Amino acid sequence: MKCFAFFVGLLAIGMVSGVQAQPKSTTDRLYVGTYSIRGSEGIYAVDFNRASGALSIVGTASNKQNPSFLALHPSKKYLYAVNESSASAAGASAYKIDKAAGTLTLLNQQATEGSGPCHVSIDKAGKMAFVSAYGGGVFTALPIEADGTLGTLVEQVQYEGKNPDNARQDGPHAHSATVSPDSKQVYVADLGNDRVYIYNIGGNKPVPNAMPFVTVKKGSGPRHIAMHPNGRFVYLVEELTSSMAVFTRNPKTGALTLIQEGIATLPADFTGKNKNTSADIHIDAAGKYIYQSNRGHNALAVLKIGTNGVPTLVGHVPTGGKTPRNFWLDPRGQFVIVANQDSDNLVVFRRNATTGMLTPTGQELKIPAPVCVISGQ
Repeated sequence: MKCFAFFVGLLAIGMVSGVQAQPKSTTDRLYVGTYSIRGSEGIYAVDFNRASGALSIVGTASNKQNPSFLALHPSKKYLYAVNESSASAAGASAYKIDKAAGTLTLLNQQATEGSGPCHVSIDKAGKMAFVSAYGGGVFTALPIEADGTLGTLVEQVQYEGKNPDNARQDGPHAHSATVSPDSKQVYVADLGNDRVYIYNIGGNKPVPNAMPFVTVKKGSGPRHIAMHPNGRFVYLVEELTSSMAVFTRNPKTGALTLIQEGIATLPADFTGKNKNTSADIHIDAAGKYIYQSNRGHNALAVLKIGTNGVPTLVGHVPTGGKTPRNFWLDPRGQFVIVANQDSDNLVVFRRNATTGMLTPTGQELKIPAPVCVISGQ
């Protein structure tokens, strides 16, 4: 019996037949999208060393068409970028990933409708790419082929509407398309007409939900969306008012119900509110804290999520640069890396999982005009 118990113990720790428990990697691969200015190469492959906190460039993919926003295929074999250019050159690019070599090989490019495509997302099955064109106010869907290439678009929706009281809302401005955790819906934020459109996905193209859209406060300017890990709550960046809106989501129908809007993400005594715009938003894997970047204040707002899904502002963390756009929130909950667009740097922060607050590690990496940083894991 003692021998048997010893054998079971070996099995438990993975030491029988040469099989050993594998430790978590100490290096994460990240991809950074940029604007094609100040000498940018385009897309950067970056390694993040968890032990030292250091960032290092391991490869680039040349793209002079503003590959600003990126999305990773669920297989981790392909990367997609928008080409944020004029209507004639607007589109999306597909790349094959060689992680060992740190290289991205261009597979193909496809045209999308509308000028200034600024956001791309992929459904959980890896079969469809969704592109939002800010300048043209257009939402498009493109199929992803088995070899990772992008097919020709299967759907395009030209939005309408404007707010004459706000120059930023001179027309429709589709800013993001966010796929739900169960991949049943995609939610499109339109900054120009203060709406979030809802589509059902899973077939050959997205189709309008029975609730085709929800409306938020006039002049708030919907931008990016974060989905709570439980799939029940949806959080919306209100870019123009530097605030946040919260919805409950019906998991059966995908419908949204607005429960609170106008949640402040700036300090009460901040004097530059009319010069600040909010940008990106992410929730930690535990679903306890939510973060929103503010350009002008140049900080991340830290909010704690209540049991009812509504967050409360608990603090702010300066981002160590100018114009923070997208940021990477470590799925292990240990780090945050911010892309500061106008100071050309990525800045690393250590995260306190209990308080949600961040502390700069002193580590940063110079990259021209970084806009988006995502995980390649």
